Amino acid sequence: MILSRKELHSTKKMSTMKKVLLSVVIALVVLTAGVGVYAYSIWNKVNETTEKIHKEIKKTKKRQEVVSVKKMEPFSILLMGVDHRKGDVGRADSMIVLTVNPEKKTTKMLSIPRDTYGEIVGKNKKDKLNHSYAFGGVQMTVDSIENFLNIPIDYYLEVNMEGFKDIVDAVNGVDVVNDLDFTYQGIHFSKGPLHLNGKKALTYSRMRKQDTRGDFGRQMRQRQVIEAVIKKGASVSSLTNYQTILSAIEKNVVTNLGFNDMVSIQQDYKDASSSIEELKIDGENKRMNGIYYFFVTDEERNYLSTLLRNHLELNLEQNKTDVGTDGK
Repeated sequence: MILSRKELHSTKKMSTMKKVLLSVVIALVVLTAGVGVYAYSIWNKVNETTEKIHKEIKKTKKRQEVVSVKKMEPFSILLMGVDHRKGDVGRADSMIVLTVNPEKKTTKMLSIPRDTYGEIVGKNKKDKLNHSYAFGGVQMTVDSIENFLNIPIDYYLEVNMEGFKDIVDAVNGVDVVNDLDFTYQGIHFSKGPLHLNGKKALTYSRMRKQDTRGDFGRQMRQRQVIEAVIKKGASVSSLTNYQTILSAIEKNVVTNLGFNDMVSIQQDYKDASSSIEELKIDGENKRMNGIYYFFVTDEERNYLSTLLRNHLELNLEQNKTDVGTDGK
């Protein structure tokens, strides 16, 4: 099935950058202003949590200098929803690249389907891009996405989707609006407003085969759940439960964003959420050697790479020579 660009590309509004960053931590940081001594205690706890979930990776070679959010420079971040199950090293089932430009006050969001065919950097082979996590963790995933789009990935944020139900339960469930009536793993999800506990939220966000949109539909449901969690986490009512929330974050979130980076982004990049362009890749679903893949042409990758590089204010002349030949 070939998806048209008209069907895939859309623009939408979001209220704050914290919705985009997949981080309940940032939502709690926002609460610290004006809440007094109680907030000071929360601030320290959030700081401690960010230290525990912090894990560095090698800096990208696609930038001459390390990006600085303190200087309000454009940056990129890879958001990964990783499926960690017992007996499985895990795969990045959800991969979303964000580029944020504070001067232009815009953000671009690109969802990469899990079955996208591309080079796995460090393995000397081509495979589904989400397999890069199973082969080499965050570093190999970042390297492979950088190669696929020919852009630097400055930051990453990984959420364990299996344990994400703990975060949902920590905020006493989430509310979403479902646009597709379906039953999955024995649970029925009717169209319209739904309140989901942790188990139901995880099941809701995993279904894709009954959705004609495939991976794109599943990614939409995952974003719904994540945004709903952050909305609940940022509510005043969650203050009394912040230790449970932070505990769930510690167990299920990993990032190379530091506490000061988060504060700078929340304070200085808010206006970039006033215009968020959501991009989805135009490609073709088909099988090769009996295996299902999502193939993206070099022309499409060059198109997306140019958009993102321009948004990051990078040299556009490198595009035509640096983007490889992964498309079929």
